[in-house]
Amino acid sequence: MSHDEPRFHPTRRDAVAMVGAAGALASSGQAFAQGARPGPANVSGVVYEDRSGSGRRQADDAGLPDVMVSNGRDVARTDAEGRYTLPIDAEGAVFVIKPAGFALPHDENNLPRFSYLHQPDGSPAALGLRFRGVEPTGPLPASVDFGLTRAEEASAFDVVLFTDPQPESAAELDFVRDTALTSVVGTRAAFGMTTGDIMFDDLSLYARYNRLIGQVGVPWWHIGGNHDLNFEASDARHSRETFKRVYGAPYYAFHYGSALFLMLDNVNYLGGRGGQPGKYEGRFGERQLAFVANVLRETPPDHLVVVAMHIPLVTDLDPNDPAQTTVDREDLLRLLAGRPTFSISGHTHTTEHHYLGEGGSHHHHVMTAVSGSWWSGPYDRRGIACADSRDGTPNGFHILSVDANRYTTRFVPAAEPEGRTMRISLESQFHGRDREVARDYRIEQLLGSPIAAEVAGSTDLVVNVFDGGPKTRVTCRIGGRSPAEMMRVRRPDPFVEQVFARNAASKKAWVKAEPSTHIWTARLPADLGPGTHRAEIRVVDEYGRERRDDMLIEVVGAGQDMPRRL
Repeated sequence: MSHDEPRFHPTRRDAVAMVGAAGALASSGQAFAQGARPGPANVSGVVYEDRSGSGRRQADDAGLPDVMVSNGRDVARTDAEGRYTLPIDAEGAVFVIKPAGFALPHDENNLPRFSYLHQPDGSPAALGLRFRGVEPTGPLPASVDFGLTRAEEASAFDVVLFTDPQPESAAELDFVRDTALTSVVGTRAAFGMTTGDIMFDDLSLYARYNRLIGQVGVPWWHIGGNHDLNFEASDARHSRETFKRVYGAPYYAFHYGSALFLMLDNVNYLGGRGGQPGKYEGRFGERQLAFVANVLRETPPDHLVVVAMHIPLVTDLDPNDPAQTTVDREDLLRLLAGRPTFSISGHTHTTEHHYLGEGGSHHHHVMTAVSGSWWSGPYDRRGIACADSRDGTPNGFHILSVDANRYTTRFVPAAEPEGRTMRISLESQFHGRDREVARDYRIEQLLGSPIAAEVAGSTDLVVNVFDGGPKTRVTCRIGGRSPAEMMRVRRPDPFVEQVFARNAASKKAWVKAEPSTHIWTARLPADLGPGTHRAEIRVVDEYGRERRDDMLIEVVGAGQDMPRRL
């Protein structure tokens, strides 16, 4: 996400012109498209089993039937010999939709190679792109072929979910390497993905990032964010030139096990001036939604559909801002209705759970950013920015666990993969006054014990459940009393408010504490007398999993000195 998103009221526009027609397809494959118009050319090819693993079709490599191939709108299934035909525009892409039980070729950095870009003249020279775009591809080949290899795929598997690593410099790419990437090297997950803002505008860092991501040891999929755009473009048509050169088609799909993954691009660029970042909105557009409809039409209705995007379908920060939400989300939700579905996004550098559609049947998860507060300080003993997010969540990532058409997610702090998943604080009149009067870390209490007995009854116990949401339940038990329900409130995390206030020099200028959707509070008992008391916190998340944590609360009686941290 950009730190200076403009507010605007754009008119509706199509990002890309419609192409394709079911009637224009040759008999070698059947297409599924609605309302398509004839395109100026066709692309044909073969999807085959690459038995040698060479990446080149050999004489004994048989064609694979019934595999989906797409031009980004239409979807064709290969015939008995593995052949397909699709319409293609003057500029476009064609890609294979990996079926279950097969693997795609990948490069030396474990980036899947699944698409062919058709740009005979390459990226327009007149754009004057700062970062290199697509080289001229020349005339359309007589056959655009895709080789697949057989691979075992369990119905239960894990996926590593990154969003917004967003390094602005080589030093911040060091931070990505030494936190999130180091945490997942050697993972047993089936694959990983990054849902946008791979970079923070400097797309020259892609090459180094990819070398690092290649060391994780699993295939890694990518979609672009608003900071992965070519800002020189006048609209969405040529706004992904560098991304396409590096990663391939900007949106696509693949199957793994019995799940379908839709990797969508909902950053609709509206253009800038002089190579400076321009306005954009969250929008899939008619062409991309037609692609989704055509893929879903060929996917069994009981299969899990996981949808990845950069801009959230909706966000708590400002649900009416088109730069932070997706304006045509209802169109997508209608296509997904009646299926087991789940979607993920990033962009806002907050952690949120939303339940959308009829009866709240669709779960949309806004994920924690790998970069947290855009790699703001303070710095740890290694010199890495602590980067607590503006809603109080430590920077980190998520793990998606799929089992047939069921799923769960869990949050992993990037710097401390085995670290706590909640923070317990105390906030009282005393602490509030101290925070306003003194910013000096040598004398200010950091929202903990001890507290004076006379303020116990006006002190709130504050719990930030880092991946909590509206279906999370939190109870507290203080000093042996009966457990009590805590109240979910929308407010900033007082801890991160203090961290940002104390570390203004190492904080990005636009970063500030924002209201969090995963804060729970409870008032301490008024009769909590002098002594040491245990606060026991029990959390049950939306999947029914239980977590526990504790805080020791010291209460100081009248006439006793209040110790200070030095």
